[in-house]
Amino acid sequence: MKFRVIEGGLNSTAARDRQANDRGPEHEDIRHEAARRLSASGYHRFRIMEAAGVPMPPALQYFAMQIDFAADAICQLDPIPADFRSDLYWPKLDETATA
Repeated sequence: MKFRVIEGGLNSTAARDRQANDRGPEHEDIRHEAARRLSASGYHRFRIMEAAGVPMPPALQYFAMQIDFAADAICQLDPIPADFRSDLYWPKLDETATA
């Protein structure tokens, strides 16, 4: 059985296309990485629970705001760093805040 990466990382279709065309990262790549990080945090699960009356943890709301800010800031860099997926550029979520 073979497994493949479906979303994000260096194996993504967008990353391969860039390498083939020798282009740098684009704003769409930054937004995709931001969405991937937000999804990995469990944000969307809490959004669904919020519709059922369970409040979203404030730390997760703040984290989503930080991700959006970081994506905007990275998009404004010229040139956008090739290693924009590095944790160096992105906020970290305190896992104990959402438990």
